[in-house]
Amino acid sequence: MKRMLGNIARLLAFSGAIVLLASCSKWDDFKQYIEDGEISYTGKLDSVRIYPGNERVRLLANFPADPKIIAVRVFWNDGADSVKFDVDRSTSGKVFDQVLTAEEGVNSFVIYTYDEDGNTSVPVNAVGRAYGPRYQSGLNNRQVSSAVVTEGETVISWVEMDQSAGPFATELTYQSAGKEKVIRVPITEEVTVLTDIDPEATTVSFRTLFLPQPTSIDTFYSSSTVSGLSRDVTDQYLRNTRVPVETTVRGERWGIPTDWITNTAVRNFRDASGNYLGGVDYWFDGPFLAMEAGWSEDNMATITNGKIYQTPTLPPGIYTIEMDIPDCTQGAEFYTVVAEGEEIPDIDQITSSLAYLKTSMPGTHSLTFTLAETTKVALGFVGHLENKGAGDGTFWRITRVALRQQTLVE
Repeated sequence: MKRMLGNIARLLAFSGAIVLLASCSKWDDFKQYIEDGEISYTGKLDSVRIYPGNERVRLLANFPADPKIIAVRVFWNDGADSVKFDVDRSTSGKVFDQVLTAEEGVNSFVIYTYDEDGNTSVPVNAVGRAYGPRYQSGLNNRQVSSAVVTEGETVISWVEMDQSAGPFATELTYQSAGKEKVIRVPITEEVTVLTDIDPEATTVSFRTLFLPQPTSIDTFYSSSTVSGLSRDVTDQYLRNTRVPVETTVRGERWGIPTDWITNTAVRNFRDASGNYLGGVDYWFDGPFLAMEAGWSEDNMATITNGKIYQTPTLPPGIYTIEMDIPDCTQGAEFYTVVAEGEEIPDIDQITSSLAYLKTSMPGTHSLTFTLAETTKVALGFVGHLENKGAGDGTFWRITRVALRQQTLVE
């Protein structure tokens, strides 16, 4: 028993010696790191945020409580670029806020603080994106669908825009009271109404503003676009365009319109005196421009290439002819046409015109054409209207014709 106790005592003594030896070894290993004194670290920046800009970023962070910090240094581009900022903690406050030049793309930043002895903080890593020419080159301007001047107001209708690139507003520039005026239009605004544009103004210009991210420190701009203003010039170039349409000759129901040219095919109604009338219908809340064939075997002959038109001389510009058709035979062959010269073409030659549109449905219709120089044009209507007998026929009616001119912008 005594021998067993002695063995246990010797084993415990041996184990203690090993533990002591190991402890001494660890202390000796650690001493090599503090031969010149203990390691001292400055406090690191906290809550680092990177805000994007145009080939630059904003670095925003909080200072620690450490009063010894005299400088901050930021490294990026794998350490190839760096910048040092001197810091006076007595005046710098609690926030570190600086702007750094950076290449377009994602950038990784490493940030250290320093004290006067050259001691540094542990590194703080942050990642941020900068934008630049690549992003700029992909920016498109918002488009205008129309810019119409009407009764002292200019109504600009905007085309809906994709939001993914970060557009937030359109900068609109126009002449007001003899001076250039600039306003910002929210990107969600569909229609902008201007009441102070100069009467003689012919154009407006606009560009779209972008923020690639909501926190971006820089605004990007699309290229500027100039749009011509569209004004109603109906009374300047056309005559007798609205109900009640005036006539040169009138029968009980039908008449021949003043200022409009009608061909023989349109004048298909023979009155009791043997006169042929057509082009204006007084029934159904008329008189309005009209053609009709049918519902009579004797007096309503089929109309083949019936034409009603005027021949104004128009200066250069972008023009829109608009007409209201309250009622017609749907699907019939009836066209609105604009052609150079003295007469609109027949239907089988209609593709030779400046512009044409099949308008065989009720509603408001519009047709746009462009003139690069002053040109005499024939504009109006051509149709085939079939007489289907005493119980059926074909017809159309027009209650209003309008002409708008938009300045031609090079």
